[in-house]
Amino acid sequence: MALKKLKPTTASRRGTILVDRSELYKGRPFLALTERSKVHSGRNNQGRVTVRHRGGTVKRLYRSIDFKREKDGILGIIERVEYDPNRTAFIALIKYADGERRYILSPDTLKVGDAVMSGEKAEIKVGNSLPLKLIPQGTYVHAVEMYPGKGAALARSAGTSIQVMGGDKGYTQLKMPSGEYRLVKETCVATIGIVSNPDQKNVKLGKAGRRRRKGFRPVVRGVAMSYKHPHGAGQGKGGRHGTGGPKKDRWGNPVGKRTRKGKRTSNKFIIRRRSEKNAFKKFKSII
Repeated sequence: MALKKLKPTTASRRGTILVDRSELYKGRPFLALTERSKVHSGRNNQGRVTVRHRGGTVKRLYRSIDFKREKDGILGIIERVEYDPNRTAFIALIKYADGERRYILSPDTLKVGDAVMSGEKAEIKVGNSLPLKLIPQGTYVHAVEMYPGKGAALARSAGTSIQVMGGDKGYTQLKMPSGEYRLVKETCVATIGIVSNPDQKNVKLGKAGRRRRKGFRPVVRGVAMSYKHPHGAGQGKGGRHGTGGPKKDRWGNPVGKRTRKGKRTSNKFIIRRRSEKNAFKKFKSII
């Protein structure tokens, strides 16, 4: 897909850059694979706002995506590639030889009429899904499982991919998009190729209204607020004339502090974090 620029007939259109979706399927989604999706506006099950600046989005059906790719050994043909309003990547509708249809994340370069397959007998070809132990070193994959049989959890957004770096002792070493190196069990399933719509990172919405329809509400800068915010008060536009010091949120908590839990169970599978610039740590046994 390519990008498209709008004619500069207004100030907002002048800076707008969108993804050209003219080649995608333009009809309604396959209704048997859709379900109603309710907008919660950043609220939890108690009705309290846990994510600020959300609400007022358009209605959209949720497309059920096959993240497990469990139909092993059955050939499937790509019927169409569609836009999915719930994610940045495009999705592809597969019709299997037994007549069943399923949605998958569409890899880049996948076209209508291409054949895909999952399972240990599948070829190393874009769109095919197979265990990591059967994927050659250096191959780029996406929709990778973290735990066998649980479904894809890694590299699902537009343009992302993970590089297989080899394996040992029942685990496969992966290079994440962030630069982190981690271990995943070799029986976890991954799909060959890079996720579709890599130009998504270059999109410029151009106007506030387009972002509002995506469910985002306005965010006010702390320096524009009163003394009740740590960045507020002072003359003119403010500027950190309040409490001063490091950046804080409206409750005084430091902003930018790492929030990852120290005892997270998956920590032992990380070989090198994305922030580390030192040499590789020694390959330790984690069994």
